[in-house]
Amino acid sequence: MTEALPEARAFAAHDHSHCAGDTLARAEAEAARQGLRLTPVRKRTLEILLEAHRAMGAYEVLDRLAAEGFGNQPPVAYRALEFLVEHGLAHRVRRLNAFAACMHPGEEHAPVFLICRECDAVAEAAAAPVRAALDSVAQDLGFAIERANIEALGLCPACAEHQE
Repeated sequence: MTEALPEARAFAAHDHSHCAGDTLARAEAEAARQGLRLTPVRKRTLEILLEAHRAMGAYEVLDRLAAEGFGNQPPVAYRALEFLVEHGLAHRVRRLNAFAACMHPGEEHAPVFLICRECDAVAEAAAAPVRAALDSVAQDLGFAIERANIEALGLCPACAEHQE
């Protein structure tokens, strides 16, 4: 039996500690490959995002960091989050004004974020065909896309089940 892709497990019951641990190890390897300094606060910020397995606001991350002695000033969280986003280790989920750990660190990918409107769970799904279609439409108009953030709002399987 083949193992499900990470995006297939996002809304399903799975060994989250294994999932988070694997992603953290890939993120650390990617940081080393890029020659980045993954300071204790940056690493802990990424761990917090992975532990939550959902998008988190900067102040929610800050509260966790402060409780663990990393400081309680907003720049502590914002700088760490911006670093992680800038280097492809986390994503900004604009719909929620929040951040989520990248589940594919070091891989070239075009994610789509599937956001549950009930529980705010977020799944990062690979969406190369969606990005290819977007690039094609833009090219037809002579537009060069530099960055795209695709987000879809709906119901995760658990919340959809409760709606029935």
